Amino acid sequence: MTRIPSLFVSHGGPNVVIDPSEARDYLSSLGTRLPRPRAIVIMSAHFETDGVSVVTDPAPAMIYDFGGFPAELYQMVYRAPGDPVLAERIVTLLSDAGLSPKRIARRGYDHGAWNPLILGWPMANIPVVQVSIDPSRDAAWHFAVGKALAPLREDGVLLIGSGHITHNLRAVFGAMRHGISTDPQMGAKVDAFTAWIADKVRAGDTAALLDWTRQAPFVAENHPTDEHFMPFFFALGAGGADAEPELAHASRQYGMFAWDSWVFH
Repeated sequence: MTRIPSLFVSHGGPNVVIDPSEARDYLSSLGTRLPRPRAIVIMSAHFETDGVSVVTDPAPAMIYDFGGFPAELYQMVYRAPGDPVLAERIVTLLSDAGLSPKRIARRGYDHGAWNPLILGWPMANIPVVQVSIDPSRDAAWHFAVGKALAPLREDGVLLIGSGHITHNLRAVFGAMRHGISTDPQMGAKVDAFTAWIADKVRAGDTAALLDWTRQAPFVAENHPTDEHFMPFFFALGAGGADAEPELAHASRQYGMFAWDSWVFH
């Protein structure tokens, strides 16, 4: 079976599903850009637990973890089944790596999961298993989770980290409130941060990436909290040392909200 790449996507707010944008176009192309997987494993920044948890739910429902958005978003349903057998294999792989996973019997899809899934694979006919982040753990820990699950790629499983390459919502909402279409000062900080990430990814400098909070420029401005960046390290770890990285998408909203997506072939 062809090895499936691992993927990091910036998932945006739930309105990305209905509002025209370059990011929406990109997410909608995922199903044709990538080989069709037999199953998808997704780590969403909105699924937080103590340690790593694996959802064994055979029929996940929906989680509308947002407020104040158009009514049609609350009517959307992504009906992809779970895969309890694959979930148990994930538990075994994580256990073998010393990561002490927990099982969660029932959990729906939060928007960090269903945003990219409903756009990229709208038929909802590929089984999905969710794994959590732990916001108290660092990049190296999330990298280890991805590395532990990397063997699944050889079996046709797509591993997705769904977060955001930058996530300063205070700056974004401030621009929205004041009707600012671009913020050059903040945009320059975003560009410096994302360029640093891209340089280190292309150089294969995993050590620097895992030390991003000390080495990357403008960390606090791009990630006031770091939970939305942790799925990037999951995808990076799943890619493996021999991965060929591809910056598959890089658009901006308000000149400073970055939508970078990385594929690790």
